[in-house]
Amino acid sequence: MANFFQDNPEIKFHLSHPLLKRIVELKERNYSDFGKYDYAPENFEDALDSYERVLDLAGDVTANIIAPNAEAVDAEGPHVENNRMVYASKTYENLDATIKAGLNGVTMPRRYGGLNFPMAIYSAINEMIACADTGFENIWSLQDCIETLYEFGDEDQRKRYVPRVCNGETMSMDLTEPDAGSDLQSVMLKATFDEENNCWRLNGCKRFITNGDSDIHLVLARSEDGTRDGRGLSMFIYDKRDGGVDVRRIENKLGIHGSPTCELVYKNAKAELCGSRKLGLIKYVMGLMNGARLGIAGQSTGTSQMAYNEALAYAKDRKQFGKAIIEFPAVYDMLATMKAKLDASRTLYYTTSRYVDMYKTLEDIERERKENGERLTAEEKAECKTFSRLADAFTPMAKGMTSEYANQIAYDGIQVHGGSGFMLEYACQRLYRDARILTIYEGTTQLQTVAAGRYITNGFYGQVIAEMLEAGQAPASVGSADWCAEEFLPLKERVAKMAEKYNAAVAYTNNQKNDEFKDLVIRHLYEMAGDCIMAILLIADASKAPELFGKSARVYARHAASEVEKHYDFVMSATAEDLADYRR
Repeated sequence: MANFFQDNPEIKFHLSHPLLKRIVELKERNYSDFGKYDYAPENFEDALDSYERVLDLAGDVTANIIAPNAEAVDAEGPHVENNRMVYASKTYENLDATIKAGLNGVTMPRRYGGLNFPMAIYSAINEMIACADTGFENIWSLQDCIETLYEFGDEDQRKRYVPRVCNGETMSMDLTEPDAGSDLQSVMLKATFDEENNCWRLNGCKRFITNGDSDIHLVLARSEDGTRDGRGLSMFIYDKRDGGVDVRRIENKLGIHGSPTCELVYKNAKAELCGSRKLGLIKYVMGLMNGARLGIAGQSTGTSQMAYNEALAYAKDRKQFGKAIIEFPAVYDMLATMKAKLDASRTLYYTTSRYVDMYKTLEDIERERKENGERLTAEEKAECKTFSRLADAFTPMAKGMTSEYANQIAYDGIQVHGGSGFMLEYACQRLYRDARILTIYEGTTQLQTVAAGRYITNGFYGQVIAEMLEAGQAPASVGSADWCAEEFLPLKERVAKMAEKYNAAVAYTNNQKNDEFKDLVIRHLYEMAGDCIMAILLIADASKAPELFGKSARVYARHAASEVEKHYDFVMSATAEDLADYRR
């Protein structure tokens, strides 16, 4: 039988990174749960064994239940009955399978019924589920909203809600509205306090809400009268069991048909405040969005993997002019580039996951210690600050680059299929439709460049690239001076030249002292930085496992060098006077 974990050794490779040992020690509080829970590990090796057992089970469920259901789910889709959302019938099979396999509450502490796994392990499951069905990944991965409730809610809320998610109840984040898409400061859903019943009441409309009829909602609403900006917004928890929210309609979408995108009407719905008033957008949504963006990077990587699988299988089977089309250079060039972009996406995705693991776990430890009047040590604080900054810089890079590559890989997947790819009976067309949303939701690629912009212009990415060229990893990420194998040294030298052009382009942009010019070229600088970072990470992977990544490292280095040259030429040949040519 197929197994998406066993059949993809690249995933297992990324779980062998040396930083994972530090992550697990922190996550397990030096294995203090051993003896308290029958599934708590005794040591690092025991923890790895647990992870692999769960990943193997996830690989079986994704390959043999979720993936075979994908076409039927895409054809049927969800619908509305009596103001309630009803999933496609096979989606209920998928949910049942993931619940029985214990794939819920993956990162939550054991005291609430969770598995207490690192984000890196959750990321691997997320990728496999996306590979099986991009749309179902949306439903399953929204359990990650519980991270925000766990981090900012009180202990009573944790005890009431976290176990429910660990037992398989679904979640959603209700942010956007008809007049507030990317501009969340414009959210106007009204929250008023009900003195008589000692609760909050929500009234208004939300639109484009993924899995919008979920069991537990995190809702961004305006709690402060007279405000119209982000300072008047708070985060609320809505429990579907209390009623008060109707599904007005489900959007008819181009792709991800199995994922219900709902328009919701709140009618005096009972809710409770999560965290402090006025921090809903300023603090809590930022945490939600960063988690979601990392999730989209995993969704993109999984979609890319399946698109590549479909194209490779077709190219081996399809014969033209007496031989399989995979033997033609025009075809194997596309396939090699698809695989290189896939491997580059995956290495950036897992690198970012580890950075998130480090700072999130240290912040959790700090919260626990504060309850006992203690603090992080100076060394731990410095470590937390380093990884928090890396995670903040790498998350928009991971979301943007992997989602763009997913679209390119899905596009080329259809091209490999030729005319057959345009026919609905081939899965490549569904993957192409599903991939299109990845560069749009949870912040478009254009917004990811904005989020990454300060790390471009202040030189942070340039510094990280320089340190990665020295150690193969970003600072404090368990790198070494001899990270690059001798056979890949020419590739490292090529990337060093790419980095020189990137730094020159950044300096040129800063010297223009024109914000509009910077905004015009920022996408080019963003992709140059991404090309350099992903190339270094892939060369480092190839140095450890040339049988898995050697070809991709060489192909990607050539591809990235040509992309950097293109972007460099654009930036260096432009001036602020050219802005008039682009305005319409």
